Amino acid sequence: MTNTLHRYSEHYALEPAPNPAPVRDDYIVFAMASRGINDDDLVEKYRGFLHLALKHKPVNIGDATKGGALRPRQDMNPTAHWRRGHQPDPEQVIAGIEGHTTVAAVFDNYAAMEAFVEELKAADLGISVNISAPMAEAERCCRDAGIVRHSVEYSLGFRGRVDKLPDAKTLELSTMCGHGMLSADFVRKMVDWVKENRRTPAEAARYMARFCTCGVFNVSRAERIIRKACALQR
Repeated sequence: MTNTLHRYSEHYALEPAPNPAPVRDDYIVFAMASRGINDDDLVEKYRGFLHLALKHKPVNIGDATKGGALRPRQDMNPTAHWRRGHQPDPEQVIAGIEGHTTVAAVFDNYAAMEAFVEELKAADLGISVNISAPMAEAERCCRDAGIVRHSVEYSLGFRGRVDKLPDAKTLELSTMCGHGMLSADFVRKMVDWVKENRRTPAEAARYMARFCTCGVFNVSRAERIIRKACALQR
């Protein structure tokens, strides 16, 4: 099971558009080990996984127990929002790994993901690797890398009182944190700030990324969605 399985796109709309375009900028590769089975030298395996990922320019990496390359800091007060930097710190993620967790790398293009998976196969780290991506793209990646797929999970979409859900653009942004740490109100506030020219799309995306506790928020896709949302609302 992966919390990246339910990232909203127009494919999940109650009344989807005919032939919606595939999502081409959101690919997550993550690794996990099982206690007592393949967790020997686990910290070094996870660090090796993320170091390999950095060679392919991921838009985010994360440790599920501590956060991503952009994360909150306890030594800042609220006024820091107006002057803080937005540079990700991937080395902090790697250095902070201490034991059992899951680690992930997020890419905004197929070629980078596929090249990373090929290197992972050659490295043979001995831990489980999952790809969270559109089904056809994940299949193609396995085939190109010479991997036989072990299993597959499907998302059945959204069920229940869907009339209570936020609008589609808000869902696209908030569900990129699969643990639900990005509130709809906060997402709408960030989009409003961009509309008011108080923040750029890149800054707003990075604010949101800090709330994703496992580091799988895709800042590149978020920028694209914010730009589109602002264009629609203006």
